[in-house]
Amino acid sequence: MTPHVDPDPRTGAAVKAADRAHVFHSWSAQGLIDPLAVAGAEGSYFWDYDGNRYLDFTSGLVFTNIGYQHPKVVAAIQEQAGTLATFAPAFAVEARSEAARLIAERTPGDLDKIFFTNGGAEAVENAVRLARLHTGRHKVMSAYRSYHGATSQAINLTGDPRRWASDTGSAGVVRFWAPFLYRSAFYSTTEAEESSRALTHLEDTIAFEGPGTIAAIILETVPGTAGIMTPPPGYLAGVREICDRYGIVLVLDEVMSGFGRTGAWFAADLYGVTPDLMTFAKGVNSGYVPLGGVAISAEIAATFDKRPFPGGLTYSGHPLACAAAVATINVMEDEGIVDHAAHIGSTVLEPGLRDLAARHPSVGEVRGTGVFWALELVKSQETREPLVPYNASGADAAPMAAFGAACKKNGLWPFINMNRTHVVPPCNITEAEAKEGLAVLDEALSVADEYTV
Repeated sequence: MTPHVDPDPRTGAAVKAADRAHVFHSWSAQGLIDPLAVAGAEGSYFWDYDGNRYLDFTSGLVFTNIGYQHPKVVAAIQEQAGTLATFAPAFAVEARSEAARLIAERTPGDLDKIFFTNGGAEAVENAVRLARLHTGRHKVMSAYRSYHGATSQAINLTGDPRRWASDTGSAGVVRFWAPFLYRSAFYSTTEAEESSRALTHLEDTIAFEGPGTIAAIILETVPGTAGIMTPPPGYLAGVREICDRYGIVLVLDEVMSGFGRTGAWFAADLYGVTPDLMTFAKGVNSGYVPLGGVAISAEIAATFDKRPFPGGLTYSGHPLACAAAVATINVMEDEGIVDHAAHIGSTVLEPGLRDLAARHPSVGEVRGTGVFWALELVKSQETREPLVPYNASGADAAPMAAFGAACKKNGLWPFINMNRTHVVPPCNITEAEAKEGLAVLDEALSVADEYTV
């Protein structure tokens, strides 16, 4: 695949100049960033105005699950715009109804009611509101090494440094340690120990907080930006049992892991666990138009049969977004993309990444499933000291910056967070494209190896 237009550096320079003059970017020191001006994208690739092409191992922000510019989804958005470009959420609209039906068909258990939002953070906000109103309790428990969004409640639930500047300290949030064997907080040596000890820790925390005060436990089924730590066998089932015993609502955050990312429609399917509420966004329509939502159990939905739910959004279930979701889900079904994600993960990515780990001293651990993988980069495999310090910036982050620059120099756009690189390409990436990306990672990891001891 080649860029669809000839290189146009002058236009690229104009785009960059307007961006620098007027766009305020998220999570950034505005004067220290240098955004790439993107000219176009298709499938697993995008390119700039100078004609440089990049294989996208980030899927945007882990949302282009069917790649860029899929013609059937683009056509569906265009058709919907010509038919009914927008309409208020209080009405029944075909695209909205069909999107809800298709999502409900794929969610586990009886999660058959869909409350639409504009993205994942709003989905988390409304899931928490539903849980609190349903239980009459206020506290919500969330894990360290988690990310749930940047709106007020969602950022307070988040367990990484992005929370610190906005943490009110009074939002009714209780944090706990979820399992992560590689950096166990419980001195575990096996997955079974890690699962058992993490569950004991969770139940102890509940006991000291007061079970009758806790509305919900929210967990990313498989944590995303925090490190793609797949939960050990039995952990999620154990959390489900604890929630049932104490009347606590279990919320699974599938904003990043849903819609094929893990090689299943939802990561919960891999663990045989049905939550009471499930949040989603990103892959529901491959990010073509902003959309998120909460899938709601029958019991919680019944709470609001005669009692108004005090929440809503002007653009809830926006027709363009829902039309994109309908088209995306149908494309994923028709093209077997979920099964493909599982296949490419087990036959190409996992063996390829484990081969890299065997040859590069900078790789401490490989973990993941489907097209949802992380490489933990370390200074020493023996001590497991991270390649860069926790939440490093500036000169402290130089080793990861050098690794990232090596990737980009060879045409791969990497997902980098702290001392990790995540391998999260589109779910329909081809075998050849995946191997192309692995080859670039191989060369870039040689740069990371220079910082090991």
